[in-house]
Amino acid sequence: MVPLNVRLSVVEIDRILADASPHGLIRHSSLPLPTVPLAWQRVLDQEPLDLGDDGSRSAPINDPDAVLALIYTSGTTGHPKGVVVTHANMLANVEHFDYWMPHKDGAVHLHAAPLFHIADFPVMFAAPAFGAAQVAIPRFTPQDFCQTVERARVSHTVLVPTMINLLTQFPELGKYDLASLDEIAYGGSPMAPELIRRTREVLPGVRLVQGYGLSETGFLTALRDDEHVGQRLTSCGRPAAGIEVRVVDGSGAEVKAGEAGELIARGANVMRGYWNNPKETAQAFLDGWFRTGDVGRQDADGFFYILDRLKDMIVTGGENVYSGEVEAVIYEHPAVLEAAVFGIPDQKWGELVAACVVLRPGKVLSGDELIDHCRRSLANYKVPRRVEFSDTELPKSGTGKILKRVLRERFWDHQERAVS
Repeated sequence: MVPLNVRLSVVEIDRILADASPHGLIRHSSLPLPTVPLAWQRVLDQEPLDLGDDGSRSAPINDPDAVLALIYTSGTTGHPKGVVVTHANMLANVEHFDYWMPHKDGAVHLHAAPLFHIADFPVMFAAPAFGAAQVAIPRFTPQDFCQTVERARVSHTVLVPTMINLLTQFPELGKYDLASLDEIAYGGSPMAPELIRRTREVLPGVRLVQGYGLSETGFLTALRDDEHVGQRLTSCGRPAAGIEVRVVDGSGAEVKAGEAGELIARGANVMRGYWNNPKETAQAFLDGWFRTGDVGRQDADGFFYILDRLKDMIVTGGENVYSGEVEAVIYEHPAVLEAAVFGIPDQKWGELVAACVVLRPGKVLSGDELIDHCRRSLANYKVPRRVEFSDTELPKSGTGKILKRVLRERFWDHQERAVS
């Protein structure tokens, strides 16, 4: 199966159909018929599956390495790539899900995060294995979420930090009976400590589980609710059994505890490769380990911390600045609703730290005031040198991640990156 993001443009869906070459298309009746003649024709022109007289395949398939699904990456760094998910991969994901967020018999899971994303996709297989019911909402809004939790007595859900941020600031939250809600897993991007604290204030009885992973790997690490304390508020947790995660330098050598490097991983959950893309597949692995493209570190107790995406790390005057660290400080300001930090070109320093901010309704804040706020908590070279305010929400991918690439593009147009 190839779950599609219906928010993609016609051109983007056309590109996925051309790459996946599906045998058919299943759509909800509320969606319009496909409007891309070439892409639709390619689907209709596929050879029919070889089925027996009773409608079954002519030969049974009992192969754990057979392809179950293609999960197309969110495309935050370019064109989406089809991640090959095997039956064995999915079984590993189900086992890891049961390890970190077990659903007891009679639980109700709400699909509020996108089902085309690996964070929520495995729950379709995990929930029935655990004896849990499933409900879904077409798209996330705080009101639809609260109404569904109250009506269906939802006990578990998976959200991205952007959704949690909107939920905690929903003025009518207190009007709904959310007592059935036991646990929220979140992932897709790190969550600022201030947002974790606010979530606990407005949803005091709900346990939080942070999951870290990628479309290519499923869950890699997780942090349980009782581990969300002190310095570990910024940790993404530890691996489950059967998963190995390391932090390595540019040569692939493992670094010491506390030092930053790229996270690499291996385990039964890691993908076989990218569909029709052997070149990208080869580049994604290092001696059998999958290269996540994330910069992180591991503490002496084995907890991992995500600092940034390699492509989002800012190098200013030879110093590395991790955007997540700066964003966490910006989110501590009570006037801030959304924030994204990224690098912009500068002839002297190579890059400068810039921030794009959305304020909460009715709040007023100047760029200088926000910079002064950052100076109280950050080294001088980490403080944003440019602050822009947006009247609309920041651009996001279908999975709710803020698209820093879109925010950066106009600054880097016709520019060479001045750092390496």
